[in-house]
Amino acid sequence: MYALKWNPFHPHIFLSCSADWTVRLWDQSISYPILTFDLGNPVGDIAWAPFSSTVFAAVTSDGKVHIFDLVEDKYKPICEQKVVKRSKLTHVCFNPNEPVILVGDDRGGVNSLRLSPNLRISRELRDEKGNSIPRDSKELQQETMSNVLAAATQTSIKDGL
Repeated sequence: MYALKWNPFHPHIFLSCSADWTVRLWDQSISYPILTFDLGNPVGDIAWAPFSSTVFAAVTSDGKVHIFDLVEDKYKPICEQKVVKRSKLTHVCFNPNEPVILVGDDRGGVNSLRLSPNLRISRELRDEKGNSIPRDSKELQQETMSNVLAAATQTSIKDGL
């Protein structure tokens, strides 16, 4: 196990990553992972986005950064990019105010990468008449992650897990 990170919006959800090439999404009340992502190489670090309960990044020993948005796709990254050629990526973190991530490697290098601003588009709730429903941002993020978890859990039950 290389890293464990709590979801900043949902108090029971966390990610793990390790040398077995996987990132796993966990609920602390369940003894097995809800979702598992095989990235094909050891995963050095993970980070949740500070602006969304469903967006996270992972870095791997082959020099790639992987960006996931579980609302868009629960099974594969929405973006994958090779950042370094001869180094292993070991750390990743999101800028708290801008759509930027930093990635660090095993040779002491740091790279700054700009993310698509589309990742910051908030999903606004609307009533039957199309009027915006005011919601607390944290509450909305918790509900969004809960919906993703419910869908993933249903898929796991159908698959016999």
